[in-house]
Amino acid sequence: MSALVLAVLLSLVSAVAYAAAAIVQERVAASAPTSAYAPVRRPAWWGSVTLNGLGATLHVAALAYGPLTLVQPMGALTIVFALPMSALFIHRRAGAAAWRGAVMATVGLAGLLALTSGADARGVAMGARLTLAASGFAAVAALFVASRALHRAATRSVLLATAAGAAFALASVLTKSVAEDWQSGLPLGELPVLLATAGFATAGLLLSQASYRGAGLAAPLATVTVVNPVVAAAVGLTLFGESFRYGPAGTAIALGFGVVAAGGLILLTTERLAAARRSPLVMTSGPAPAPGAAGSRGDGRDQTATPPALR
Repeated sequence: MSALVLAVLLSLVSAVAYAAAAIVQERVAASAPTSAYAPVRRPAWWGSVTLNGLGATLHVAALAYGPLTLVQPMGALTIVFALPMSALFIHRRAGAAAWRGAVMATVGLAGLLALTSGADARGVAMGARLTLAASGFAAVAALFVASRALHRAATRSVLLATAAGAAFALASVLTKSVAEDWQSGLPLGELPVLLATAGFATAGLLLSQASYRGAGLAAPLATVTVVNPVVAAAVGLTLFGESFRYGPAGTAIALGFGVVAAGGLILLTTERLAAARRSPLVMTSGPAPAPGAAGSRGDGRDQTATPPALR
C-alpha cells in the first residue's frame, strides 16, 4: 500500500470518527440541556471525547503520510458523513436545505484549502506565538460573551460553533509551531505555548458541546468544520508565509470558494431557524381541551401549560 493511499484511508476514518463524535455530542446536548458545556456525569460525553481524540490522532497520522493539501480538505468530509450517519443511527433526517448547505460548505472549504500552498512556510518567533495566543483567547472569549446575549438557539449555536472552530484552529497552529522546534529538543520556553494549546483544545471541546444545544447537528458541525481550517489558513497566510497558488488568479478563485462556504453556512443557519419556528407550532397544535378538563378554567379560557421546550 502506497503512502498516499494510506493517507487517504486514515483521513476517511478520521472524518468518520469526528462525525460520530459530533452525533454523540448532539444527542448528549439534547438529553442533558442543563449541562451545556461539560456533562461529565454522562458516559456518552466521555465517549465523544474519546472519538474526538481518535479522529485527531488519525488526522495527525495521515499528515505524516500525505501532503497537507490532500489531508486537510478531506477533513471537510466530516459534515458529509455526519448527515447520513445521523439518519441511519438515530433516525434524524436532514432537510434538503441542510444537505445543500452542507455540500456548499464542503465544496467551498475544499477549494480554499486546495489552493493554499505551504511551500514557503517559515517559522514563527516566540513573541509572535504568544501574541497570537493572547489575541486568540480574547477573540474566542468575545464570541462566547456575545453568544450569551442571544436568545435564538440557532444563532447562538452558530456563534458558539464559530468560537469552537477558531479555538481548534489556534490549537492546531500552535501545535505546528511547537512541532517545528521539537526536532532540536523542546526548550523550557515552549511551556507557555503548550499550555495555550491545551487551553484552546479544551475550550474548543466545551464550546462545540454547547453549540449543539437546541440547534440540531448540521449547522453547528458545518460551522466548526469550515471555521477551523479557514482560521488556520488565515494564520498560515499571515504568520507562516503561506500563500495561495497561481498568484492573483488563485487568490480570486479562493475568495470565490470562501463565498460559497459562507453561503452554505447561511443556508444551514436559516434552515435551523425555520425548523425552530415550526417546532412551537407543532407542539401547540391539536384539539383544544374540553371545558372543565385539566389545564382549563371553568370560564372556557385555555390555560394549557406552556410546553417545556418553550419555557
